[in-house]
Amino acid sequence: MATDEKRTTEAAGASRLPAGAIDAHVHLMPEELLGAIREALAAQGGWAFDHPAQQAGIESVLREAGVERYLALPYAHRPGMAAELNEWVLRAASGSNMCTPFATVHAEDDVARVVRSAFEAGARGLKFQCPVQKCGPDDPRLDPAFELASDYDRPIVFHAGTAPMFEDSPHVGSESFESFLESYPDVRACGAHMGTYEVEAFRELVREHENAFLDTTMALSPRSPQYMDFDPATIADDTIEELSESIMYGSDFPNLPYSYAEERVGLLDRELSAETYRDLFVETATRFLGEQ
Repeated sequence: MATDEKRTTEAAGASRLPAGAIDAHVHLMPEELLGAIREALAAQGGWAFDHPAQQAGIESVLREAGVERYLALPYAHRPGMAAELNEWVLRAASGSNMCTPFATVHAEDDVARVVRSAFEAGARGLKFQCPVQKCGPDDPRLDPAFELASDYDRPIVFHAGTAPMFEDSPHVGSESFESFLESYPDVRACGAHMGTYEVEAFRELVREHENAFLDTTMALSPRSPQYMDFDPATIADDTIEELSESIMYGSDFPNLPYSYAEERVGLLDRELSAETYRDLFVETATRFLGEQ
C-alpha cells in the first residue's frame, strides 16, 4: 500500500471520535525491543507488522487518526531491564504532548526500588504483561509494587487474560485478577483485551468491583476472529452501553498486525450512544488515570 493511501486509511474515522480521544493501550519502547517483541509474535502467531516503531512515526499515525493522547505501556520480559526501560519511556514522554508514560517492573527485580523511582520521576501507572513476564496479579513478589500503586494513587494495566496464545499460562485468568481487586480495592486495575478469552468472567468483575476496568484492545475489531480467535459479536452493544464507564478504547499500536483503522472501525460502527462513545474514547481513561 502506498504511503499516502495508507495514511488515508489510518485516518479514517477521525471525524467520528469525540474531542480529546485517548488510546489507552500503546506500546512505546526502544526500537530494538519493539523489534524483538514483533519477532516473537511473528514466530508464535505468524503476525506481520508494517507500523512505525519510532515515537515520531507512532505519534504521527495516532494524531492523523484523531487521537490526542495515549498511554505508553512498557513491559520487562527479564530481570534487570525495567529501571532503564522506565527511564527511556519517561524521557520519551518529556518531549511529547501526547504521551502519558507508564512504568513496569520484573518480579525478580528490587521491586519497591524500581517502582518508587519510576513514580517519583513521573510514571502515571504500571503495566504487566503477565504471561510474558511470568508473574500475575496475585503474585506476592509484586506486592511492593501494588502497595506503592496504592500509596501514589497509580493505576495498573494487566494482560491478565488468556488470549491470544496464553491459555496454558499459570500467570493469567479471572481468578487472579479478582484476587488483586479484592486485595487492593483502592487501586484501579485494567484487564486488557476485554479479558479475552474469559470475557464473561471479567465483565462480572467489572460489575462487582469499582476499581475494575477493561480495555477494548484487539477484541472488538473485524480482524479479531483472525488474530485473536475471538468473535466481537459475542460482546453485545447493551453490555458496552451498560459498562461504558469502566471500558476504554485501546489498540496495541504499533504492534498491531493490521491497520489502525481496522482496530476501531468495529467499535465505531456499533449503534452506541454519544455518551457511551465519549466514555470509551475519553472519560473512562481519564477516570482510570485518576484525573476526575
